[in-house]
Amino acid sequence: MGTDADNVRMFRTGAHACGYWAGREARDLVLDPRDPRLPQIYPLALEWGFRRSGDIVYRPSCPGCQACVAVRVPVASFTPDRSQRRCLRRNADIDARIVAPQRTDEHLALYRRYLVARHPGGGMDDHGASEFDQFLVGSWNDGRFLELREHATRRLLALAVTDLAAGALSAVYTFYDPDHGGRGLGTLAVLKQLEWAARDGRQYLYLGYWIAGHAKMDYKRRFQPLEGFNGRGWARLQA
Repeated sequence: MGTDADNVRMFRTGAHACGYWAGREARDLVLDPRDPRLPQIYPLALEWGFRRSGDIVYRPSCPGCQACVAVRVPVASFTPDRSQRRCLRRNADIDARIVAPQRTDEHLALYRRYLVARHPGGGMDDHGASEFDQFLVGSWNDGRFLELREHATRRLLALAVTDLAAGALSAVYTFYDPDHGGRGLGTLAVLKQLEWAARDGRQYLYLGYWIAGHAKMDYKRRFQPLEGFNGRGWARLQA
């Protein structure tokens, strides 16, 4: 992974339930979470198809399966398509604000409502403050929260947890008000992260993993041009 990551230890986890396909088992390749160089290694890890969850930097490493493809958007080449422009117009009454990654009661309440509505019985719907901090804030990463608020009421409608890395942003997790699903808040969050990356002159927005044929992942392929990591390098993915 380059000289800054020389001799970094990696571990392969035991088998666990796949988070994307029911009935399948998965395994992950994890960077040593005790390595003090993780803040420096992390940008390189993103380039090699890893992502962050809490303090863990991992990528899927499943025997016989390569369905999870790390994807990123080259920021300077991105132009919203017709559907995304409609999403922006539909949400013209929403303000985006970048804030420190510090949990508030408002953040936690929205997070819990989202999990109960979107992931009932999935093991996350009982998350509280400690799980929020462990999963979304982390202890060593350089992160921010992107808040999406209704202009008139200042009500928080969505929050996108975003990491800052050299030359890039990484979309870690987004949650939103389930009562406003028709707004396309997940898409809006990515569009606002792309605007943010463009303002900062960052080269890429990393979007985590995409799986062909998976309904919950399909939205990512609409952010074109989209690049995918093939195990050796990055190549353009077609819509």
